[in-house]
Amino acid sequence: MIKVLAIDDEPLALKQLAAYIRKMPYFSLVAECQSALEARQVMDSETVDAIFCDINMPDLNGMEFVRQLAVRPLIVFTTAYSEYAVEGYKVDAVDYLLKPFGLNEFQRAAEKIRSRLAAAPSAGVGGGEPSSIFVKTDYRMVRVTISDIRYVEGMSEYLKLHLESQPKPLITLLSMKKMEEFLPQNFMRIHRSYIVNLDKVTEVNKNRVILDADTYLPIGDNYKEHVQQYLDNHYLGK
Repeated sequence: MIKVLAIDDEPLALKQLAAYIRKMPYFSLVAECQSALEARQVMDSETVDAIFCDINMPDLNGMEFVRQLAVRPLIVFTTAYSEYAVEGYKVDAVDYLLKPFGLNEFQRAAEKIRSRLAAAPSAGVGGGEPSSIFVKTDYRMVRVTISDIRYVEGMSEYLKLHLESQPKPLITLLSMKKMEEFLPQNFMRIHRSYIVNLDKVTEVNKNRVILDADTYLPIGDNYKEHVQQYLDNHYLGK
């Protein structure tokens, strides 16, 4: 099942959006949120594959909310204002639904989400988050369990996959952008050359992420805001 989040500050619009989501047999509605701030809290504890998000909302509008996400699910914007369409595609939105939209329009957007997820390596029937991927290395196709990946290191046109289960990394011909798109939400791009499995991080110290006593990864200037947002969302303190 594809886990979907619905966000709209108008109660009736949110109710209709949730009803459409429930009509899709391959969708599972994670939560109905009346603000982007509420959605943030949900995403701290729940896996989300796709978001249907209103744009014009108080406190934090939908466009800014999506821009601030360290790891983005697939996005479909819903709004009554057509001038937002161009901005929506700038953040790689899957689709843009202009209110009021009907079930047929919604279904077309839903199918785009399903197609996009189905194209990911090892995606299950009906999409969803993959548990493993196949990568080509030394003329072989090797299955890699995603949870086994500690971090990914970019080297020009190649990637090094550093794994828990073996001392030597796997080297494969693949772009960082493509790998970043396929990895689930617990992976974060922290540098132009590094994607880290956040579950393996033991400490964040100044400008680096620490996995263990021997493994330190730098945080690039362009990624510091995303890392800080993740820390703020998971910090238990004043």
